This record gives sequence, C-alpha cells and structure tokens, in this order.
Amino acid sequence: MTSPAIKNLDNFYFHRNENKTCSNSTQHYHSGFELYYMKEGKCHYFINDASYDIVSGDIVLIPSGLIHGTSYGSKPCTRLLINFNNGFVNQSLLNKVLELGYLYRNPTTRAEVDLFFNSIESEYKRNDEISAASLKSLTEMLLLLIIRNHKESTAKDNNTIVSAAVRYIQENYTQTIRLADVAKMLSVSEEHLSRTFKKEITFGFSEYITLIRLQKAEHMLKNEPSRAITEVAYACGFNDSNYFSYKFKKAFGITPSEVRDGGISAEKPDGPNHIA
Repeated sequence: MTSPAIKNLDNFYFHRNENKTCSNSTQHYHSGFELYYMKEGKCHYFINDASYDIVSGDIVLIPSGLIHGTSYGSKPCTRLLINFNNGFVNQSLLNKVLELGYLYRNPTTRAEVDLFFNSIESEYKRNDEISAASLKSLTEMLLLLIIRNHKESTAKDNNTIVSAAVRYIQENYTQTIRLADVAKMLSVSEEHLSRTFKKEITFGFSEYITLIRLQKAEHMLKNEPSRAITEVAYACGFNDSNYFSYKFKKAFGITPSEVRDGGISAEKPDGPNHIA
C-alpha cells in the first residue's frame, strides 16, 4: 500500500510504501538529500560504488546526485522516504551526516527512530502554516540522533571487481566503454563481470553506463544552455543525438530541449529520476 498523494511542502517530500515487493530493480538519483528507512523487511541496496544488504531498522543516507538502486525479493516490506533540498536543514549538521557514510545501523535507537518518522509523517500530512518549521526541526533532531549514535564498525559489503568497474565508468563515460574491455582490464571473464555487476549494482552494465551519461547530460543542459543538443550528446558519450534524445525522454519524461531552453529540472515531481 502506497501513501496517498499529498501536496508537497516546499523543499520537503515524504513517502511511505507498504507491502512493497519488486522482482525488478529501480535505479535513480535526485537533486536533494534522501533518508531511506527500512521499517520492516529487507532489500539489496547499491549506492555510488558499494552495495549493502539492508534489514529492518536500517537507514540509508543518500547525498544529492548519487546514483543508487534497490532490488526487493518476494517478501513484502515497508519503507519510508524523506527527501529535502539543499538549505532545508542546517548545513553544518548535514555536513556531519555526510561524513558518516551511507548506512546507519543501530538497533538500540530503533524505537526513537520510529517515533521521529511517525511524527514527520503526521506533520507532513497536516501541512499547515507551521508544518515547514516543524518538519525542519524534526528532521534536524533525527539527524542529530544519527550523528550521536552512529557506529564506526558499520561496514559496507563491497565487491572490489564491481567497484573498480563502476569507478572506471564514472571516470570514462565520455569514451566508448565495452564490457569486454573492462573485463580484460580486471582480468575476469565477460560473463563473470556481467553477472556480478548485475547482482551487486541491481541493474546491468550497459544500463549503468546510460544512466551515468544521462545524469551528466542533464547537468550540462541546465548549466550550459548555449550548447546544442547534439554537442551535449557527444560530450556525454552518446554517438547518436537522436538515440540520446529518445533515452532522455524515456528516463525523465521531458525532452533535452525542454530542460535546456526552459530551465526545467528533469527530476519528476513525484519522486527521483529513474531509468528503465
């Protein structure tokens, strides 16, 4: 069961999804900071160049602009999401959270975490003239709880082969990238790299390359409006501007020209950017 549509407050978004099961993965990024709380259940989570097995009580801390993905098994789960834009909370407080890494896991604070998320959900639904101030306060108190109780021993479950492949793609997305070449560079077979990449990243090798390129293109379109669409496409590693426009529209729901000429964000109003 998904929470009903609620008018978004400026710079803040809350979403509850219950009994979620998904045989396919979702991959996306967004312009704001996200707190992902696994209230009940488990999933596999990829963020930046690391992967985690998320269990009940875990909070994933996702900075702006980082590509991440989730895959769920057949058992239902309940997860809560908080997104807020830059400037919504105290920046020095947010900076301290960003230093902690991507995963918060501490069973001793589970009851307090539940109370904060319940209060935030209630306030978000209320949405009156003081809700923005209340949500800012509640969110900052939740961040303080995370900072004070963060365990340094929390470690990422990382596959070195996949991490190396991800870093290579992030650094060379403007060039032609072939699975065979990356596999050779890492001294593994194409089949092993493809299979391991899909398992750890939650989506395929080519899909990841495309999303990285689309993300870079979106940034370029918004910040360098004088560039032609064809120029943006080639600068971001696409060899065909028509194919680039097709993938961009499919991923974001609007055309590259609309982003460039109108200053429109490619981020969808009801959630983060996804790629199929």
